[in-house]
Amino acid sequence: MKMTFSRRWVAGLLAGTAGLLAAGCTAPRAIVSTGKVTPRGEFRVGGNLAFNVPTETISKAGSTLKSAARDLATKAATDTVRYNQTVEKLQVAAIAFALDPVRPSSDLYLRYGVIERLDVGYKYAFGSHIFDAMYQFLGPVGTVENPGTRQAGVTYASIGLQYATQRTKLPSIPFFDDINALLGFRASRHDLIVPLVFSQSLGAEEEIGAISYGVVYAHTFLRYGLTPGSLFNGPGSGFVTGKVPELPTVRQNFGSYGVFFNAKLGYRYAYVIPALSVYYQNYGEYQLLNNKTAKLSGVTFIPSLGVQFRIPGSSRR
Repeated sequence: MKMTFSRRWVAGLLAGTAGLLAAGCTAPRAIVSTGKVTPRGEFRVGGNLAFNVPTETISKAGSTLKSAARDLATKAATDTVRYNQTVEKLQVAAIAFALDPVRPSSDLYLRYGVIERLDVGYKYAFGSHIFDAMYQFLGPVGTVENPGTRQAGVTYASIGLQYATQRTKLPSIPFFDDINALLGFRASRHDLIVPLVFSQSLGAEEEIGAISYGVVYAHTFLRYGLTPGSLFNGPGSGFVTGKVPELPTVRQNFGSYGVFFNAKLGYRYAYVIPALSVYYQNYGEYQLLNNKTAKLSGVTFIPSLGVQFRIPGSSRR
């Protein structure tokens, strides 16, 4: 018996799942693809929940700094605040969060097989818009209904290009609200991601899933600025006495190098996809207020869990 799906069903699934996944707005870097792209005329629709765990950001936002941010923001509401090392640390914490936040993230996506060996997709991550394409250069191009091979364990491989854009803002929680009140932080970013994916099929043409692994390169382009409010340099501070001048918009970019593993497990139309991606990045040197700078680097772990539904196209002879 043949299963058919309508575009209305796809739209209903995306809308119904949105409320469950609206937990974050970070451009997703969890790789859940297999080496086999969406066959021509087919759709894949799904969603992922992930948690971004960057070592550098965690190290820059400890409990002591949270307390200091609260105290300085309270003082700034009624009095002036003198520029000091704590203010510098708050700037670094804000920039680290914009580069690589500690937070859960979620996304919904739709993919379509345009031609044999090439599919395209759109992903919405609740604040970030992602467009991508994948090209399959190894393995057959059949479907579950019309397999190009009936062998299990066949190796597939593909390479892709993903573009994401988003406005970056600090979350509305006390610690970051305090930083924003004091520093007037603003940022936006664009990300390019190039995954190289290899996979072994479980069943013919991934009928019951696949085991996937590979490497990924990402490049981030960041713009940020600081417009402090009641922040002043006092006599003997080593800076020009008076109100601390704002930091105009600064442009910075950096590369990330990663490896990943995921398992696609299910049968024919529905799959569960647990995954783990690990990145290393040297974020580079960042300009702060009063011509100060800070260097950042670290490792990021991204565990994720997703679901994917396969929507067959018309039969091909």
